[in-house]
Amino acid sequence: MRVLDIEPLTAAAFAPYGDVIEASTTAQQIPINYGNTIRFHDLAKLELTSGGGQAGVSIFRSTPLPLPITVKMMEYHPKSSQAFVPLSASPYLVVVAEKGDFDAGKLRAFRAEPGQGINYYAGTWHHFSLALGEVSDFLVIDRIADDHNCIEHHLSADEQVVLTLSTA
Repeated sequence: MRVLDIEPLTAAAFAPYGDVIEASTTAQQIPINYGNTIRFHDLAKLELTSGGGQAGVSIFRSTPLPLPITVKMMEYHPKSSQAFVPLSASPYLVVVAEKGDFDAGKLRAFRAEPGQGINYYAGTWHHFSLALGEVSDFLVIDRIADDHNCIEHHLSADEQVVLTLSTA
């Protein structure tokens, strides 16, 4: 088992896995509502309607796991993207690997700050929500359908990684 370094979440570092959703200076900004509001426009490439699915908006309440966190499973959604926008004021962790055959050697971990959401592209391997410090709510935009759209991979002991507080 190895310790996985935790990187700061940036749009450039996260680009192979999805979008960072935040009101950044690089986003297209459109003044609306007679100049009283700035719209940070089209921040994520949502894929939600494949195979008859529809867009759904939910709230996930995530309880922090005990530290250090051992990553024992990963999942992906073959038919859709999945966006998480924090509603709480705490940072959280994002663990991902690229699309395709699972490769534990390519796992990456990011620390997302309050105000930073993420959108996993369809097929991107990811761990479930990893709140830090306190129970945290996330607005989740994903595909709602009656078919199976979640593939899980349980990591062998050799594939597992550890996330420590010192790296978070």
